[in-house]
Amino acid sequence: MSKEGKAPATARVVFLGGLGEIGRNCAAIEVDDQILIIDCGLMFPNHDTPGVDLILPDFTYLVENKEKVVGVVVTHGHEDHIGALPYLLREMKLDIYGSAIALGLASNRIDEAQLRPKANLRTVADLEKVKIGNFEVEFVPITHSVPDSFALVIRSAAGVIVHSGDFKIDLTPVDGRISDLARLGEISRSEGIDLLLADSTNAEEEGHSTSESAIGPVLAQLLAVNSDKRIIVTCFASHIHRIQQIANAAIDSKRIIFPLGRSMGKNIALARSLGNLHLPDQYLDEIENVNRYEPEQVLVLSTGSQGEPLSALSLMAANENRFLKVDDGDVVIISADVIPGNESAVGKVIDGLHRRGAGVIHAGIAQVHTSGHAKRDELRLFHSILRPKNFVPVHGEYRHMTSHMRLAIDMGQDKSHTLVASDGDVVELANGNIAIVDKVPADMLYVDGVVDGLPKATLRDRKTLSTEGFVVVVAAVDVRNRTMVGEVEIATRGWVHLADDAPDHIEALLADIKNAVRATIETSIGEIGDDVDSLARHVRTTAAKMIEKRSKMRPMVIPVITAL
Repeated sequence: MSKEGKAPATARVVFLGGLGEIGRNCAAIEVDDQILIIDCGLMFPNHDTPGVDLILPDFTYLVENKEKVVGVVVTHGHEDHIGALPYLLREMKLDIYGSAIALGLASNRIDEAQLRPKANLRTVADLEKVKIGNFEVEFVPITHSVPDSFALVIRSAAGVIVHSGDFKIDLTPVDGRISDLARLGEISRSEGIDLLLADSTNAEEEGHSTSESAIGPVLAQLLAVNSDKRIIVTCFASHIHRIQQIANAAIDSKRIIFPLGRSMGKNIALARSLGNLHLPDQYLDEIENVNRYEPEQVLVLSTGSQGEPLSALSLMAANENRFLKVDDGDVVIISADVIPGNESAVGKVIDGLHRRGAGVIHAGIAQVHTSGHAKRDELRLFHSILRPKNFVPVHGEYRHMTSHMRLAIDMGQDKSHTLVASDGDVVELANGNIAIVDKVPADMLYVDGVVDGLPKATLRDRKTLSTEGFVVVVAAVDVRNRTMVGEVEIATRGWVHLADDAPDHIEALLADIKNAVRATIETSIGEIGDDVDSLARHVRTTAAKMIEKRSKMRPMVIPVITAL
């Protein structure tokens, strides 16, 4: 805190992801030339990012200021909050603070990337206060859909900043660990909260989220009704509370649990070793042994709730899973909500499972899932307890954050001390006020295989190829004599079908394109000479204009000019 009579320092909150999208959560708090990073998450691709594996925050600001970074604090162990840590570790060594389960989940990815020597993992306990550089961070228990989640109380010379993490107010959590709202209220009364950053995911949803513990009885009932059938349940592999309830239902019905999917197996093993998951050895077996048991003895716990193309459930739906073939009479329970953008993929999987003869139960049929994010009644309670001087909604699409801002104002938050920021914004906390004062790079960083930083132009090209196809125009020129050699050739994929039986109008169009390209080359080569790149641009423009005019389509045109 500031010394007696000295004006408080200024805090800069730099948002690198998670403001305007679901995922990629990453922020940095800078005070007195020291930077504390809050979360470092990734986002999964959707139909707008063809071929992309992962989407990361832009770490330019952190890399350029890496000598100022004193550590990373993680609120919980979901991929959208820890999944990008290996990519940041490529750039710098990091002290990383979080719960045992969060760091255990993070270390799986860090170890796979062979970056463990650059990560100093520091496990923290509930209500522990840790000095990190000039910051003091208190880790306050909060309920979410992964065990041991935290709200962060960050103290510095600039005042007190609270980050809610992802949260809901679950009064009957599966593990009995409730949100410590009393501690947050005490901090509000005794110290005051200068700035609150709070989860906005469900800020449009009225009411109160259903307790996670309410899902267990539904799952147990479904197993009882289908007691003679083989059961396959899919959920997020990190949703340990849900896995615990599935395990309880399986044990009560004398079923053996068979984890299917690499992340499911690894996370179950991790959670059991840490005491976050209670599953006796006699109720657990390897998926390779599943066909040795009768259907009524089996519960397969699978990954793939979002219809990921190569996930265990998707392979089952396509009858391509090497461990398990879905049979007539099997029951599949999808114990997860569909993330926006994945509706088509999940629908395709459900359709495929029905084709295999399985019955499918999802959240639209039975209450087999509940959200891990606070709805409006919970947010109202949260704001009434914390009463922050300033408020910035985080974690959500822009509409979610706007709705959260309006809710806070309705709860008495001063409108002039509330703002909605976007990725890249720098919010300054100074003299009790907040304002957006700067902008830093915060573009989405696309990862495809081992290639980081895939440019947006590549994605645009992929979209064009997937929707319009491509046309290759091939020609040869004699640059010395400035003449064209031979004929123009055209090859195409995904635009029109070139075959001996092609319609006459297609043949006429191709002939006209060839003539137009020849005319362009003969006209341009006299001016351009041996500048083959410029000649290719002229050819592309000519062919593209004619194709669009005649076919009303815009395929990618690829000129191939050979200089002889």
